[in-house]
Amino acid sequence: MESRHSLTSTRIFSDLILLTTAMIWGGGFVSQRVAARYLSFFAFNGVRFLLAGLVMLPFVIKLIGKPDRRLLWILPAGGLLFAGSALQQAGMESTSAANGGFLTSVYVVLVPLFMALFWKKSTPAINWVAAIVAVAGSYLLSTNGMGILPTKGDLLVLIGSVLWALHVIVVGLAVNRLNVFVFSTGQFLLAGLLHLGFSAFTQPVTLPDLQAALPAVLYAGLGSVAIGFTLQAVGQKYAPAADAALILSLESVFAAVGGYFILREGLTPVQFAGAALIFTAITFAQLMQVKKKRTPIPSTQPEIPPDPVP
Repeated sequence: MESRHSLTSTRIFSDLILLTTAMIWGGGFVSQRVAARYLSFFAFNGVRFLLAGLVMLPFVIKLIGKPDRRLLWILPAGGLLFAGSALQQAGMESTSAANGGFLTSVYVVLVPLFMALFWKKSTPAINWVAAIVAVAGSYLLSTNGMGILPTKGDLLVLIGSVLWALHVIVVGLAVNRLNVFVFSTGQFLLAGLLHLGFSAFTQPVTLPDLQAALPAVLYAGLGSVAIGFTLQAVGQKYAPAADAALILSLESVFAAVGGYFILREGLTPVQFAGAALIFTAITFAQLMQVKKKRTPIPSTQPEIPPDPVP
């Protein structure tokens, strides 16, 4: 009985960590919209990821130990983090916080489909239905029911969600193979350096722009990245992947709320219907997974945790 009580307490604590992460990430979409007024997407992402990595580095440097081949997991994770965040922030320059949040959350539906296609892991038919519903919702959200093609910003965010799904898979494979704090710090530093490298050849960071965007950069770097990604890595170790995905998908709701109250961004009825379709697809697909899995014990198998990332 004591062991069962301890297990339940661990799950509740883990779920609270993930809910906190969703709130932080939801607010991150607001900071991204603000920063886009002053910094290029390469510059903004470079500063925030490098800031997060440097803040965490003193705490993890003693944990690194001897060179280990498992550290190579940082390379694909950091590369995907760079590419996904670049597309997302480029899209956020011309879309709303709500659109960015809901379109990014489509990755939750994509993960099990990618696992089925590339890792031959069986996935229920409901996941394919959920993907179709999510695509329909994305269309309504982006086009407002008018026109054929989504806006450029929404399209970039949606393509980024594909890379987020792949990043989630890499995180799921790596997180039980090496220290989560070392892993997180490594991918932040790599992504930050890549972003700043590209920024140097496109639009270098200027001091006046950085000062104007400083509050947004601090929230995104310390909040969304350093705290958010680390909490996610800790929380996902003790929550089943499907449960965690369901909780973290709430970031889209928090993004919409933040966009409305802080940026005064709203949704039309058609866009609201699209957002509702996306959230319904994610929720229903994950609830079906929750019914199948109720064990919180971590596995070295590719049980894919949710991820990412404003």
